[in-house]
Amino acid sequence: MTDVPKKLDPTTVPDGCQPIIEVRGLRNSFGEQVIHQDLDLTVCRGEILGVVGGSGTGKSVLLRSIIGLQTPDEGNIEVLGENMIGRDEDEAKNIRRRWGILFQNGALFSTLTVAENVEVPIREYFPYLKPPLLDEIASYKIAMGGLPANAGPKFPSELSGGMVKRAGLARALALDPELLFLDEPTAGLDPIAAAAFDELIRSLQKRLDLTVFLITHDLDTLHSICDRIAVLADKKVVAVGTIPELLALDHPWIQEYFNGPRGRAAADSYEHEVTA
Repeated sequence: MTDVPKKLDPTTVPDGCQPIIEVRGLRNSFGEQVIHQDLDLTVCRGEILGVVGGSGTGKSVLLRSIIGLQTPDEGNIEVLGENMIGRDEDEAKNIRRRWGILFQNGALFSTLTVAENVEVPIREYFPYLKPPLLDEIASYKIAMGGLPANAGPKFPSELSGGMVKRAGLARALALDPELLFLDEPTAGLDPIAAAAFDELIRSLQKRLDLTVFLITHDLDTLHSICDRIAVLADKKVVAVGTIPELLALDHPWIQEYFNGPRGRAAADSYEHEVTA
C-alpha cells in the first residue's frame, strides 16, 4: 500500500470545513482484542459522511464511542465543539439533545405507538408540554419521516420494515437536531425502498441543513448521497474522500470493495441515473 495522500488523510479537512465531529487518537478494545488504535476522523458541518469497513472493523463501536455509549481506552472526541470524554450526565444530556440517532433496527419501543415513540425524546427534554402540542409535533415529525398520518396510532409490530425505519427516523428528528447518526439505515430494505429512503435523507439534509454520519454497506447509498466516505481498516480510518479519490489508492480492501463486481454495478447504475 502506498502512503495515503494528505488530502485523504483523516485529519485533513476540505477547504471551508467547519468540524462538527473530531476524533483523535481513539483506542477501543475488548479484553485483549484491540478494535481501534490511533483512530482519527473529522466530520464537516453540512456533509453526509459515509463510514464503511469490513466486518469486525468497529463501525458501530466508533458510533457508540462518539455518542457516549462506549467509553474508549484512549483518545479525544469532540462533538458540536464539546468534549465528550468524561462529561457528567447533565452536561452530556444537553449536548445529546442537539443530535438524533436512527439505530439499525429502528429500536422502537414495542409497547408504544409510532406517535408515542416520537414523543419519548420530547417528553424527556420538555416535560411541561401538554398532549395536544405533543401530538401535533409528533404528527409533523411522522410526516417528515415520509409516513402517512395513519401511521401514528399504529404499533411497531403493525409496520413493514421500511415503515419501522421511517418511524425511527421521525423519532430521530423529534428535537430538531443539527446532527443525525444513521446506523445501516437501508439494511433489509428492497432496492426500491432503499432508494426512496436515500432520497428522503438527502432531501432532509438539504432542507434542514443537517450533518449526517452514516454507517452503511450499501454501495448505492454511498454513490447516491454521500459527500465523502471514511474507510475503516487496519484498526483506524485509513482514508476519507470521494469514491474516485478512494479508488486512486491501492489499499486492497478499498479496491475489492469499490472495484469488485457489486461496486462496479453500483457505479454503473449511478452513472446511468446521473446521465439519464
